[in-house]
Amino acid sequence: MLVAVLPDGRLQDLRADGGPAGPPHQVADLPATMAAREAADQPRWVWSSTADIYPALLRAGVRVARCHDLELTEALLLGHAGHWGEPRGVAAVLARSRGLPVPPDPPRHGAEPPGFAQAALFEAASAPSMEIQDLLLGYASQQQRIAETEHPGRFRMLVAAESAGALIAAEMGHVGLPWRADIHDELLRELLGPPQPVGPPRRLAELTAQINAAFGVRGLHPDSPAEVLRAFGRAGIQVPNTRAWVLREVDHPAVAPLLEYKELYRIWTAHGWSWCDAWVRDGRFRPEYVPGGVVSGRWAARGGGALQVPKVVRRGVVADPGWQFVVADAGQLEPRVMAAVSGDERLARAAAAGDLYAALATDSFSGDRAKAKIALLGAMYGQTGGDAIPALAVLRRHYPVAFDYVEAAARTGETGGLVRSWLGRTCPPAFASRDAGLDPPDEAAVPPGRARGRFTRNFVIQATAAEWALVLLALLRTELEGTPAELVLFVHDEVVVHCPSDQAQDVVRAVHECAARAGRMLFGDTTVRFPLDVSVVGAYADAK
Repeated sequence: MLVAVLPDGRLQDLRADGGPAGPPHQVADLPATMAAREAADQPRWVWSSTADIYPALLRAGVRVARCHDLELTEALLLGHAGHWGEPRGVAAVLARSRGLPVPPDPPRHGAEPPGFAQAALFEAASAPSMEIQDLLLGYASQQQRIAETEHPGRFRMLVAAESAGALIAAEMGHVGLPWRADIHDELLRELLGPPQPVGPPRRLAELTAQINAAFGVRGLHPDSPAEVLRAFGRAGIQVPNTRAWVLREVDHPAVAPLLEYKELYRIWTAHGWSWCDAWVRDGRFRPEYVPGGVVSGRWAARGGGALQVPKVVRRGVVADPGWQFVVADAGQLEPRVMAAVSGDERLARAAAAGDLYAALATDSFSGDRAKAKIALLGAMYGQTGGDAIPALAVLRRHYPVAFDYVEAAARTGETGGLVRSWLGRTCPPAFASRDAGLDPPDEAAVPPGRARGRFTRNFVIQATAAEWALVLLALLRTELEGTPAELVLFVHDEVVVHCPSDQAQDVVRAVHECAARAGRMLFGDTTVRFPLDVSVVGAYADAK
């Protein structure tokens, strides 16, 4: 069952084909009405944007099982048609269907820590004017375009998974990640020293003095790459940048304190005391997650640095008393995806093992696991020099179908063409870019040539891996429904569940079962396995 809904309380039941099943009607209490419908028949709600509508419902105590997010679906369809990044709002959908000029999307709100956001249930004044018929026409247009894609069944799964991901993202932001502000303060004091009323903490000041002494100067700011490069230049050392991997190759007494400074400075500015004061409320860190925020389909975050928390800072992520975290991470996911999507039967047999690299080594690399790993990663990421050359030759000879799959994606990219994931997510065209203020920052698509070939070679694998992880997440959400367990974090291939201690082993079993089901849903009857490394811990930092 489908139900179209607007934030102002207008609803309309739809037929399976998206046509109206009756007249629209206005309700006085939208959350209560939707809660009653959820309890009665769990319809799929058709709405403009989960990010705009669902958080208010969650604040009112209403959760929904399914939705169709028009904006996320439009973004997928635009990408598929080679128009990645163009306006995707309902007004844009309608304009395209009518052959009219496409209006720009309204600006998105900026990142707001908890307590700063508007607390009103629905901000009708700030929402663009819309009729219920607009939703119906937009939905019908999208269904027609989905049917015209190369693999409609796969694309429908992608749309359903993306919409489910949007629900989960809003729910995780609402529930929040357990965070102990007192432990966070302790670890910051341990690393940095006590906070200062003005200026950096003591340890950064000490390192600044050491760096200045090593260069024989005064007043150098270690957080300024330009000043550091000039200091190295005066010492007769030319370095292209101040990245850690570059500095580690430099022989100079300033390097050790400079590397420590860079690491601690990043913690202080990105996840220090000010960050904790702004983003942690009532023992929970509540960022805003952005499904599909990265071109490969991986999630991003808007504010709070949720997806880039350093391991040492994770010590502050502690389960509630009587609760634990179940942390599940997909091991060797991208090589396994390569085996599944390419249809290479010999590689798929190796991917049936718990350790794909070891199985590959036994099969084709005389037991040399390191060489087998270099070969697979080289094929997926376009590494063509050094130790990869002989390893890739073996891979090409023994697994030609898999090798040719990524090679074809690379050749397409080099000439400026588009490639797709297994379910149909499409890479951006050459030169396309966008700046959405996300974390990590959204990348610009590279121009035609070898660099773009490396991008598209990996895109077909990484984007499909993101789809597998998203389907796993959606299945796990359904499996945990009705239990106290909460999905609290999703980073690339890792899922974190917060649950009562006596439920932890049930969650472990559910995670493994959902991983296997996700593989079958995407790839059918394949021998490829998708094993998970699962830890049950009281503190996130203790996970494997």
